[in-house]
Amino acid sequence: MAAPTPMRVSGVVFSAPDPRSLAAFYQRLLGWPVQKDEPGWVKLAAPDGGPGLSFHEDPDYVPPVWPSTAGEQQMMVHLDIGVDDIEKAGQYAVELGAKPADFQPQEHVRVYFDPIGHPFCLFLDR
Repeated sequence: MAAPTPMRVSGVVFSAPDPRSLAAFYQRLLGWPVQKDEPGWVKLAAPDGGPGLSFHEDPDYVPPVWPSTAGEQQMMVHLDIGVDDIEKAGQYAVELGAKPADFQPQEHVRVYFDPIGHPFCLFLDR
């Protein structure tokens, strides 16, 4: 059954107790401009016109445990970010406030946590 109307993914939304500060981290990391900034909501625009990233206020946000652990908050989504130099990109992410995960599953992928614990992956994209 086809959708009754065209549907487009406009963005991925992350919960945060302070959406502005988390949006500022990703704005610096990715170099994306702020498209919308209003109380409890910030959206970054993808420069290529693709889906953006949004951040909404959630005072009860609980960071996920990764790798997954039974009975703990599970990761619901994460970003895969392609880079040309994984070491330089990782150093930059850490300078901005990211933390590397203890467990690294693959040689060409590095898992990090943003400042409030959302995991994201840097991978060689060449």
